[in-house]
Amino acid sequence: MIGFDAILSSFAAALHYESIAIILGGVLLGYIVGVIPGLNRAVAIAIAIPLTFYMSAYAAIAFLIGLSKGTAAGSAVSAILLNTPGEPSSAATCLDGFPMARAGKPRKALKVGLLASVVGDLLATLLLIAVAIPFASVALKFGPYELAAILIFALVFIAGMAGGSFLKGLAAGGMGVILGTVGLDPETGAARLTFGYAELMEGVPILPLVIGTLALAEMFVQLDEYRRNKGASVIKLSHDKADDLSFQEFKATLPTVFKSTGVGAFVGALPGLGPSVGAFMAYGLAKRSAKDPDSFGKGNPNGIAAAEAADNAVIPASYIPLFGLGIPGSVSAALLVGAFMIHGIQVGPLMLRDHPEMLFTLFSGMIVASLLMLAVGWYGLRIFAKVTSVPPHIVIPVVIFLCLAGIQVQGYGTFGLVTVFAFAIFGYFLKKFDYSFVTFLVAFIVTPMLEMNLRQAVILSGGDIAILLNRPIALAFVVFTALMALHLGWSGYRQWRQKRLEASGN
Repeated sequence: MIGFDAILSSFAAALHYESIAIILGGVLLGYIVGVIPGLNRAVAIAIAIPLTFYMSAYAAIAFLIGLSKGTAAGSAVSAILLNTPGEPSSAATCLDGFPMARAGKPRKALKVGLLASVVGDLLATLLLIAVAIPFASVALKFGPYELAAILIFALVFIAGMAGGSFLKGLAAGGMGVILGTVGLDPETGAARLTFGYAELMEGVPILPLVIGTLALAEMFVQLDEYRRNKGASVIKLSHDKADDLSFQEFKATLPTVFKSTGVGAFVGALPGLGPSVGAFMAYGLAKRSAKDPDSFGKGNPNGIAAAEAADNAVIPASYIPLFGLGIPGSVSAALLVGAFMIHGIQVGPLMLRDHPEMLFTLFSGMIVASLLMLAVGWYGLRIFAKVTSVPPHIVIPVVIFLCLAGIQVQGYGTFGLVTVFAFAIFGYFLKKFDYSFVTFLVAFIVTPMLEMNLRQAVILSGGDIAILLNRPIALAFVVFTALMALHLGWSGYRQWRQKRLEASGN
């Protein structure tokens, strides 16, 4: 474990001017990406990963976390001014943000959203620091039986919760598992699914997969929708003092902010649910508990505060299973695992043992990012409002160029370009037919860890499943997995049967 002096030095390292500059760059870039409709957090991180190759491990992860936080806060700008969320999770912000802006209070709506975002993000970050370290300390005592059972449970849970169909979730997870097994067998050294390509001996390269399935596929979707886009008028910010947020007005929203932060943190800690679920759950709770629920949807600042606090609380909370167990709970967390892997660090409870200084420095950097998010959003309000007017025919070619340039700069060559385009087509059809991105990416990333622990468990037990009777934690997760699979399967069958009955007219 790390001592108190080392913790202080970790905080000092995060407060160094170079660290602050790197985090500030991530937050600033994230804000710009979040403001532009059509781009989102996952696309931004996927494009930015090549930029971190020549950074130190801490600088790279701090930059990407700052980018993730900035994107979540910035997406509220387009939601409020354009009624077009930069992130799907900001759709809940549109419900009251756009009516409030249209009623002549755009600046007030933006400031409510910003302050709620910062409070939700900061509190969830503190929760992460308080929970992840004890969680990781317990997880260090787990053996291959427990880890394998937990990973299988996580995959089934995410498959059921991340998408609308359990079968589609399982299919997406299965595709991720298959791609995760490509390369040399860790035990025998035999080539698996390489089809004679030496480039696949070490497995499917994560950077082309991430950029293809997320960033480039999203641009294909945007191109497909561009011809149907009629555009939107941007609400201008005025200098009217009546359109400014007073302390008393924000103070009135604080109870909603605190409750919504709790909702977002709970949703974020459960792998696979995502910020959209957290934002709409918090919005619904705020509306049900309000004295004037009819005012929601008409410009109520509590509606904006609820959606933004929960949305931004989900992000740090989703890192609890990541740092505690090595299980990414969201797409952005899965991408961070890829960044850790690129820098030779195994994310999860082993970080507490092998890289404790970096873990605490990273936590410190997350607090710095939360504070910088407030400064960037507050003083850049008018500038970011202008970014909303950047047309798609400029954004899409620039993003495609950055995707391909990132692949070429890292030396993947022709094979990398072919791979990224193949995964772009694959990702496009995943989106088109509503297959879960979260399940696919998480399955791909955790498959090597799952395979290793399963092999060790089988070898140590000699193939005797009765050994689970002496491993209560592993047995509990096996039972949970079976019960969840039965529940989700039965629910899926009932939905299918209901659709068949409706289709037949009965």
